[in-house]
Amino acid sequence: MAKEQVEQVRRFNRTVAERVGMLHDHYLGGARPYGQARLLWQIGDGGTHDVRGVRERLGLDSGYVSRLLRALERDGLVTVEPHPGDRRFRTVRLTEAGRQERALLDDRSDALAASLLGPLDARQRERLTSAMAEVERLLTASMVSLEDLDPDHPDAVHCLRSYAAELSELFDGGFDPGHSLLPDAGELRAPRGLFLVARLHGEPVACAGLKLPAGAPAEIKRLWVSPGTRGLGLARRLLSELEARAAGHGSDRVRLDTNQALTAAMRLYRASGYIEVPAFNDEPYAHHWFEKQL
Repeated sequence: MAKEQVEQVRRFNRTVAERVGMLHDHYLGGARPYGQARLLWQIGDGGTHDVRGVRERLGLDSGYVSRLLRALERDGLVTVEPHPGDRRFRTVRLTEAGRQERALLDDRSDALAASLLGPLDARQRERLTSAMAEVERLLTASMVSLEDLDPDHPDAVHCLRSYAAELSELFDGGFDPGHSLLPDAGELRAPRGLFLVARLHGEPVACAGLKLPAGAPAEIKRLWVSPGTRGLGLARRLLSELEARAAGHGSDRVRLDTNQALTAAMRLYRASGYIEVPAFNDEPYAHHWFEKQL
């Protein structure tokens, strides 16, 4: 990446940290630094939460979260207890004092946001909030990780089930993986293939598989992105990663088939350099077949 881009990101980070008050020991004029305030807000007032889930959502290591929780617990703002189903894990919830402080944080955060917008005219406010929405989207995309998983891994199974459930609603006559040419996702297990899962805040949000048949082009299967993360470019990212993996395994072409109901997917394939070709299999759910030279 370009040095100028790195420098721009660093300038942006410094400006945001200064403007929102992250450099102060008492965030938003409260009694605690930003880390404690952010964790208090994340726990929320919606009941009991798994500490591990909260930690993964914030992308923090367990030791740091434990120190933050001890500080909040010492101040009577949270209660930390063993998980009722597994004492190796912990749960956390706000006390009444914690809920009151969180409400105060909300009020002060609203006031801070208003102070950012206040000096600007209507046009500038629209430009700033639109730019913020774009930055938020791109930063969220940058937090997504890809990992090779066995198709039987719980996160892989979650994605495959979600994929099948969505296609069942979209396809005329529904969708049954057992009737497809890939009845067993185990065919996407090494050495015959691979299966990628994308995670955001520790949760599986997308997947894609690659078949690597000997002496034949690689084939992309089971590409799915959760509805809540569409628009982050994950499908294109998965597609590019699978193409690179196919080339790394010696394939000079990659193929895929798709259903006529998946119009957005077909737009993506064409925009990514895939061309429509005659049917190369007898997949019962396919209406279109695509291929790309690597």
